Amino acid sequence: MPTSYALALGSNRRGRHGAPAAELRAAITALGRLGQVRAVAPVFDTAPLGPSSRRFANSAVLLETTLDPPALLAALKAIERGFGRRRGRRWGARVIDLDIILWSGGRVCLPHLLIPHPAFRARGFVLDPLAQIAPLWRDPQSGRSIRQLAARARMVDRRAKRP
Repeated sequence: MPTSYALALGSNRRGRHGAPAAELRAAITALGRLGQVRAVAPVFDTAPLGPSSRRFANSAVLLETTLDPPALLAALKAIERGFGRRRGRRWGARVIDLDIILWSGGRVCLPHLLIPHPAFRARGFVLDPLAQIAPLWRDPQSGRSIRQLAARARMVDRRAKRP
């Protein structure tokens, strides 16, 4: 039986498909081979997190698939490797980054996989695209909707930028 996943996509380095936004489009095509892509968020241009100086192209998709969470994670890592992603410096430049944010099955707590993604609640570059396609999806941990989490993250960000 198919289940639904909310996935975050990011790129800030050219790859064989072109500029970061083109890498996202190619990754969405690759995700379609894993199941049915039900919704695609617009591409957001976002500031980098950490030491990278390159801006990111970020998006999100809703994917319906029969893959269980560990199998989907393995498939996402295979796509990343196929795009030329190599493990390296945390938050460094990357051709593609694919993360499982939420799953319709609720929570997963495995040594190599946590769903919901542990850091997504504070990341506007994940929440803003996701709010475009799944505003009412609720975080199983906090009970808040994606729309609510995105608004909270924007408010925190605005406070942090005040002099």
